[in-house]
Amino acid sequence: MTRTIKTSVCIIGSGPAGLLLSQLLANAGIDTVVLDRKDRVYIEGRIRAGVLEQGTVQALEEAGAAERLHREGLPHDGFELAFDGDRHRIDLAGLTGKTVMVYGQTEMTKDLFDKRTAEGQQFFFNVDDVVPTDLKSDRPSVHFTHDGAKIVVECDYIAGCDGFHGVSRQAIPADVLKTFERVYPFGWLGILVEKPPLAHELIYANHERGFALASMRSNTRSRYYIQCDVNDDVAQWSDDRFWEEFATRLGPETAANLQTGPSFEKSIAPLRSFVAEPMRYGNLFLAGDSAHIVPPTGAKGLNLAAADVRILHRALVAHYKDNNDSLIDSYSETVLRRVWKVERFSWQLSTLMHQFPENSEFEKRMQRAEFDYLRSSEAASRAIAENYVGLPLD
Repeated sequence: MTRTIKTSVCIIGSGPAGLLLSQLLANAGIDTVVLDRKDRVYIEGRIRAGVLEQGTVQALEEAGAAERLHREGLPHDGFELAFDGDRHRIDLAGLTGKTVMVYGQTEMTKDLFDKRTAEGQQFFFNVDDVVPTDLKSDRPSVHFTHDGAKIVVECDYIAGCDGFHGVSRQAIPADVLKTFERVYPFGWLGILVEKPPLAHELIYANHERGFALASMRSNTRSRYYIQCDVNDDVAQWSDDRFWEEFATRLGPETAANLQTGPSFEKSIAPLRSFVAEPMRYGNLFLAGDSAHIVPPTGAKGLNLAAADVRILHRALVAHYKDNNDSLIDSYSETVLRRVWKVERFSWQLSTLMHQFPENSEFEKRMQRAEFDYLRSSEAASRAIAENYVGLPLD
């Protein structure tokens, strides 16, 4: 026997994008059902991004889920770029009047889960066989299996917030969907350690041995990365080996402030740039990683997903409250304009700060010339800063 549920918006995926959309819609009195192939514990435990743009912070404030963020988050008004030991600070506040907030995606997800649960959001976790259907009709539906029972959610709209490997993008016919991809020839080896950060602000470093990033999650927890071969086995990287390589790439002056210790999380992530077009098909909307991936160099993945959600929320509210579908009709075009600009910035910063195995000596000199130009040009630094703090939604 099949159970049928009716709602306004069915959200596939309960990561931060799906949760944020659900909360923003709930605040506007719009009903949603949220489903996910994983459970809450797994979703909350995923180690992801940690730098939030002002627009993302504002979205969490609008959602009513920013209290702990403002209590525990770390406001940053700049960051540093380093190239073979030479350093250049990007003064975000001075160049743009804006800042960013260091607050882990894991914590943001917990905050949204707590609020949605307290307000009685209907969740389905550990679902199987998810199939969005009738996408071109006025009443699409999502079929899935939960605890052995077959369930159909009938809705007005489907929001695909289920990530790169989810079913939502795959539901768009192959003759409609276009994808664009750049796979990078390296990965990031990242660790978490219960030690104070080596610096107050993030440091992005390009060294002849490869990229390194000094980041943090709190005043007592640090997140550090180094560029590595994407085919490396994480078991090959002992903590001692990581610390030695990380210190080398940062340089002796910066590494003098480094406090080492045992890592409690260690993983290797591949890097890619990816965009799917369109981001709307019938009454299915894609948001976040289901439609696009950026390399983590510019700290844009989570922020880009939040921007999609803000634009989609605005369009759905206009439909339900004002009977105005113009924003729904322009959703894909609007978000993709911004997506490609953010892809450009993430690609640009990745190209500048990494060692590419195929690069000739000419290309290496071009990297150095770009860094030197940034150091000498306020306009060039401002362009980096404007992108880092977040572009306007439109």
